[in-house]
Amino acid sequence: MRSDNQSIWGDPLKDFILLGVSDRPWLELPLFVVLLVSYVLAMLGNISIILVSRLDPQLHSPMYIFLSHLSFLDLCYTTTTVPQMLVNMGSSSKTISYSGCTVQYAIFHWLGCTECIILAAMALDRYVAICEPLRYTIIMHRPLCQQLVAVAWLSGFGNSLVQVVLTVQLPFCGRQVLNNFFCEVPAMIKLSCTDTAVNDTTLAVLVAFFVLVPLALILLSYGFIVRAVFRIQSSKGRHKAFGTCSSHVVVVSLFYLPAIYMYLQPPSSYSQEQGKFISLFYSIITPTLNPFIYTLRNKDVKGALRRLLARIWRFCIRYRPEMW
Repeated sequence: MRSDNQSIWGDPLKDFILLGVSDRPWLELPLFVVLLVSYVLAMLGNISIILVSRLDPQLHSPMYIFLSHLSFLDLCYTTTTVPQMLVNMGSSSKTISYSGCTVQYAIFHWLGCTECIILAAMALDRYVAICEPLRYTIIMHRPLCQQLVAVAWLSGFGNSLVQVVLTVQLPFCGRQVLNNFFCEVPAMIKLSCTDTAVNDTTLAVLVAFFVLVPLALILLSYGFIVRAVFRIQSSKGRHKAFGTCSSHVVVVSLFYLPAIYMYLQPPSSYSQEQGKFISLFYSIITPTLNPFIYTLRNKDVKGALRRLLARIWRFCIRYRPEMW
C-alpha cells in the first residue's frame, strides 16, 4: 500500500528533523551545558527523593508516597526527552526516527496527564492533614493512596493511547521538519498537511479534562485549607500549616502555568517558536527544581537525606577502608 501522504500505515516515513535552536547556532553550546547540568541535577535530586521516601521509616506517610511517584515521573520526563536533545545538539544530525518520535510523545503525554492527577492527590492529602487531622490516618490509609496512584497512571495511559492512535494516522506529505526540541502532540498536529479538526478537538477536550479538573480540585482543597488555617489562633500554628503546603503550591504553579499556556490555547494561535521553549521549561527545568523545592522547604526530607548520607558514609568506612 502506497500513497502520496505516506502515513505510518504505508511506506515508513523518513526520520524527522528536530530544529531546536539550529537557526541560532551560537545558542547550542550554552544550551547543551545547561541541559546536561540540569539533567544530572534532576537525576540526583529525584533519585534521592525516591530513596529517602522508600528507605526512611519516618517518610512512610501518604504525602511521601505521592512525592516518590512525583519524583519518578520527573525522572521519566527528563529521560524521555533530554538524552535525545543532547545527542542532537552535540552533532550535526538533528534527526529522530518516526517510531522514536511516536514513543517519545506517547510517553511524554502519559507522564504529563499522570502528574496532573498525582498533584491533585497531594492536594487532597494536605486538605485532610490540615482540615481533618484527627482522622488523617483513617481517611488517607495506604490502600486508598495506592488506588489514587493506580488511577493516575492508568488514566494517563488511556489518554496517551487515544492521542497516539489519532496522531499516527495524520499524513505529513513529506513535511518532516519539527520546529521543536523533541516530539510533542501539538507540534505533530501542526505539521500535518490535512484537516486536523478531530485531533485538535480531542486534544483540547482531553487535556482540558486532565488539566482543569485536577486544578479545580487543587484550588478547592486549598480554599478549605486557607479557611481552616485562618481559624488557628496562634501565628506559629498558622505558619506551620502554611509551611506544609508551600512546596506543593510552588510545584503546582511551575507545572500548571506552562501546561495551560501550551495546551489550552486555540490551535490557530499556537506558536511553534514560543511552544518549543515552553516545552523545554516544563520538560527539564520543572523536574530539576521539584526535588530541591521539597528538600529546601521540608525539614523531614532534609533530615532523611542527612540520615541516608550518614548511613552511606558509615558503610563506606566500614567495608571499604582502602578507599580512604
